[in-house]
Amino acid sequence: MAGRDWRAWHDAYDDPGSSLARRLAAVQARIADALDAAPPGPLRAVSMCAGQGRDLIPVLAGHPRGRDVTARLVELDPGLAATGRRAAADAGLPGVEVVTGDASPTDAYAGAVPADLVLVCGVFGNVTDDDIRRTVGCCAQLCATGGMTVWTRARRPPDLVPRICGWFGEDGFELSWLSDPEAGFGVGMHRFAGRPRPLVAGLRMFGFVDPGDPAVSRREPGNGSCPDGTSCWT
Repeated sequence: MAGRDWRAWHDAYDDPGSSLARRLAAVQARIADALDAAPPGPLRAVSMCAGQGRDLIPVLAGHPRGRDVTARLVELDPGLAATGRRAAADAGLPGVEVVTGDASPTDAYAGAVPADLVLVCGVFGNVTDDDIRRTVGCCAQLCATGGMTVWTRARRPPDLVPRICGWFGEDGFELSWLSDPEAGFGVGMHRFAGRPRPLVAGLRMFGFVDPGDPAVSRREPGNGSCPDGTSCWT
């Protein structure tokens, strides 16, 4: 996305009072729930726009099923990806692969899907509504039957979260958990009840846009911040 320093954006994770830190805790709790409910045996996970891997890596490091998981994290920023790679190594997670590259094409997940856990965190607040719908549809190519998709989206007017839940439902997903509308952030988890569709090669799911782009329904003129001063766009 033009004009955003993504490495500086990640600094808000280190402030326990920030909405980003509270959202992270909710996402990590959902990941732990998914691992608790997963069947015995090897598991697979993929993460779009994974940043430093803060959503997934700490949970795998501390969870009894963490070493059962083979994961592919895709992050475009080389510095963020390098941090995630070091975090996985420090946690003793050889099954976690952090790829420096574009997370938007389906090709980025070839050989790693269908996955038992699909993370789409920090994506839906930065793309157009049409791209959100396209990405939700592609989750049916990425997610294994019975697998979980965890996603995020800020709950600022106009609130697209109910429509996102509806789109997941149209593609064979069942709502497992949704954060309270008053939480200051949106986190959802859906279980895939259908059969995975074949992965379509060369399909671009989304493209990040500028926060002021009027094509993005999350736009609120003149204000891109939550009450605590952190970004609400994602």
